[in-house]
Amino acid sequence: MNAILAALLLVTQEDFKPEPGFALLFSGKNLDGWKEFSGKKEVLDGKTEAFGGRFKVSGGLLVIDPAVKGDLHVESAREFGKDLHVKLDFKPGPKCNNDVFLRGTKFDINPAGKEAGKSKEGAWSTLEIVIAGDRVEHKIDGETVRTSTLKPGAAASPLRIRAEFGALEIRNVRVKE
Repeated sequence: MNAILAALLLVTQEDFKPEPGFALLFSGKNLDGWKEFSGKKEVLDGKTEAFGGRFKVSGGLLVIDPAVKGDLHVESAREFGKDLHVKLDFKPGPKCNNDVFLRGTKFDINPAGKEAGKSKEGAWSTLEIVIAGDRVEHKIDGETVRTSTLKPGAAASPLRIRAEFGALEIRNVRVKE
């Protein structure tokens, strides 16, 4: 039965088509277009895991494995310095407290936290980061959970994912510039 579910998930991931104007940043097949943020800063093209399995691609998902310890980060090879809209689907596991960084902002993916919106442990939610001018809006499942202002002169940056604590699964990472 588990093999059937895994096959269905893989087919679903391969069939995902981003919304008009959006481009995928994560293929679900490997870590092409991503690199290590810390450590050797290795380019991850062609690889299916980083940091000894702390981040791994499995069944179309980017999985943060809590059994592999370390406060580690991966980031997109692309940098973003203009107005943009990022979307990613995430499913937090037990004790999830991981982060997404973009252009000097940090968003906690922590179902127990105040920014988590309606996200729940073990359920899929969509995080959106919308940057227009110096305004940053973070949404969970379409509901704005935080707004902030970029610091003057905020530099272009990659999209960075931090594995801090607990399990997290991510899919359908996409961006519209």
